Amino acid sequence: MLPALDDLLGTARVVALPLVTRFRGIDSREALLLQGPEGWTEFSPFAEYDDAEAAVWLRAAIDFGWEKTPALLRDRIPVNATVPAVDAAEVAGVLARFPGCRTAKVKVAAPGQTLADDVARVRAVRDVLGPEGRIRVDANGLWNVDEAEHALNALGEFDLEYVEQPCASIEELAEIRRRSADYLGIPVAADESVRRADDPLLVATTGSADILVIKAAPLGGIHVALALVAEAGLPVVVSSALETSVGIAMGAHLAAAIPGLDYDCGLGTASLLAADVTREPILPVGGSIPVRRGTPDPDLLDRYAASAERRDWWLARLERCYALLAD
Repeated sequence: MLPALDDLLGTARVVALPLVTRFRGIDSREALLLQGPEGWTEFSPFAEYDDAEAAVWLRAAIDFGWEKTPALLRDRIPVNATVPAVDAAEVAGVLARFPGCRTAKVKVAAPGQTLADDVARVRAVRDVLGPEGRIRVDANGLWNVDEAEHALNALGEFDLEYVEQPCASIEELAEIRRRSADYLGIPVAADESVRRADDPLLVATTGSADILVIKAAPLGGIHVALALVAEAGLPVVVSSALETSVGIAMGAHLAAAIPGLDYDCGLGTASLLAADVTREPILPVGGSIPVRRGTPDPDLLDRYAASAERRDWWLARLERCYALLAD
């Protein structure tokens, strides 16, 4: 059952946190925080998402704030560093924000950049991590199949762990996976084809990916995501959606409840924030993060409060999404 709308609105706080470097085309991350009987939780679908998609994120926030979490199998989660589409000269500085991480996810295929930029960035990551470090690249579905094949040939020298969402459609993923199996040998991971799909299991049932990237909030919460993982039967990487430490905690609890966790998770992204809502942000130490809830500090909530206009925008969005869930 849904909590009363007044209960949600009564604790809602909207923040705008600056980023260390531009990421996903934004310089600050807005989020709406709620306090439920189980603790603080986060509702932070990206601004461009429509209400139908955003309502799933609200379901996840309610799940984490109002429902008991599943049994936890571990108290720390190994995580990867995340390298935005920065100039190669900035890579070492970015990786320094992820102490102890031996895996890096590198953004590639960014609009306005070239394959040469991607190669230089990945080479810089390899130089910092050394031969034993693991590198995965994420194209966010921006290549077509031929572009993906060409890019993976160029990046293959860096011994990629896998490529995340090289193409947008499931059919394209299946094709690049086939070509990769023939001679590239680079596993294919699906992200958007899971979290933004009408059927998040389709990528698994059609054999279009080797690995699933799972995010708690876009899938509707920890319990829904766990059921998906169990049914898919593929290895998974639990990742974040650039949340505050309150939202990162949701992902950490999901990762802690998955029986097999073969890959480092993308849950170290609080390191990309220049500020957070808690005095004890959930940041990587020794290459892993703790499994615990994030509790906002009242002073930080005030300091990073969004403008009145943005606060009202988020509260109106919350009400519309609540109505969709209630229906």
